[in-house]
Amino acid sequence: MTTDPDPVSNTQADFAALRARLHRAIPGGAHTYSRGDDQFPSSAPPVLTRGKGAYVWDTHGTKYLDYGMALRAVTIGYADDRVNAAAIRQIENGVNLTRATEIELEAAELICDLIPCAEMVKFGKNGSNVTTAAVKIARAYTGRRYVCVPRQHPFFSFDDWFIGVTAIKRGTLADQAATTLVFDYNDLGSLKALFDQYPGQIAAVMLEPATHITPCPGCPTQAQWPKTPCSACPQNQGNFLHQVKALAHAEGALFILDEMITGFRWHLKGAQHFFGIEADLATYGKAMANGFSLAAVVGKREYMQVGSIVEPGMERTFLLSSTHGAEMPALGAFVEATRINAAEDVPGHLWDHGARLKSGLAEVAARHCVQDHIFMEGPAVALNYVTRDASGQPSLPMRTLFAQEMLKRGVMMPWLAISQSHGEAELAQTMEAFEGALAVYARALEDGVESHLNGAAIKPVFRTHN
Repeated sequence: MTTDPDPVSNTQADFAALRARLHRAIPGGAHTYSRGDDQFPSSAPPVLTRGKGAYVWDTHGTKYLDYGMALRAVTIGYADDRVNAAAIRQIENGVNLTRATEIELEAAELICDLIPCAEMVKFGKNGSNVTTAAVKIARAYTGRRYVCVPRQHPFFSFDDWFIGVTAIKRGTLADQAATTLVFDYNDLGSLKALFDQYPGQIAAVMLEPATHITPCPGCPTQAQWPKTPCSACPQNQGNFLHQVKALAHAEGALFILDEMITGFRWHLKGAQHFFGIEADLATYGKAMANGFSLAAVVGKREYMQVGSIVEPGMERTFLLSSTHGAEMPALGAFVEATRINAAEDVPGHLWDHGARLKSGLAEVAARHCVQDHIFMEGPAVALNYVTRDASGQPSLPMRTLFAQEMLKRGVMMPWLAISQSHGEAELAQTMEAFEGALAVYARALEDGVESHLNGAAIKPVFRTHN
């Protein structure tokens, strides 16, 4: 008599083989470290085959409700037919031509009409290139060396000027990393100290407008977001972004907002519109083309034109110059995604669904008496889930356990990125998964996470050793 093989064991054996193939062919096993094995429970599928709407499928055909959404790059939904059709039209037009293209001009004019500070734009294919371009613009314009960034914002670029100030310094040039100075978000004194220490030498301050931490912590008007945005608050001019801009300008430095994550999520016109402020330069990517590879540095003409070729006698700055930077399919996708975002108020949906998700987890956590150990923090459009152990300390093993148990129930939640495709059915499925996952979470708080965790805990991306 024979018995059927254990399907769970077979699946895990297949996953192990896929992981081995990935790591044999690709350093890190993926082309973004946030997709690496060390960022997911061991039970997570290492390879996905496709996505549609709010769902992804693995190599066994298993379907997952996804809250990763391509590292927050997809806001409408995977494989949206309208966005895909717009990209396909540009594929049929040739993908990439010898001179600037019509869709390139249309997209450039669109983003300049849309974003408050955008008078000119340079497109790229990834965020790191455009943030580095913004730093180069600031240095070229001011003739200065240093750029300041907050230590609380984890990633600006893969280039040495930024990676060299993280824990992962191997392979970077110390003299380039030395040009980056670190301050604390929401602590103006820490930034002022840098200007005092390096008088007349700082070219720019670069920061995200907000993460789950906002530039106006404790302000009661946040309870009315997004109906009443920060820009409408009587105290708006006193928030941290305005303080930073005022200090930077007083010291002759540029004010740069990195909207790689906030852009097209907080508001169609970006978080700078939501917060009632205009940057000198700003960078965008991720959600701007619903997953197609596109990024942009935008800004005031006075600064952007350092890359111009039409000013006679002006010293040249070699800014972004990329064969594929203005590739037509991604620009077509951007134009169509922007039309959809505006016509259907996609950012409004992200705020609404996020609020319901946050309150839903709180309700389920309270029912299981774990509300002090797992909860969501931040505005509804920029949620972060926090996992704490029995002693109340932040815990990566408990975070891994939660993600593991959500996966068992068909929900992939490495972090919280919502799309327009997350609707009523998806919310109901998530609530049901919360119920089961938090029941296990409560038991792990009682008898230890080790007895419930299958495999190693996830690890920080920015660590010195594997």
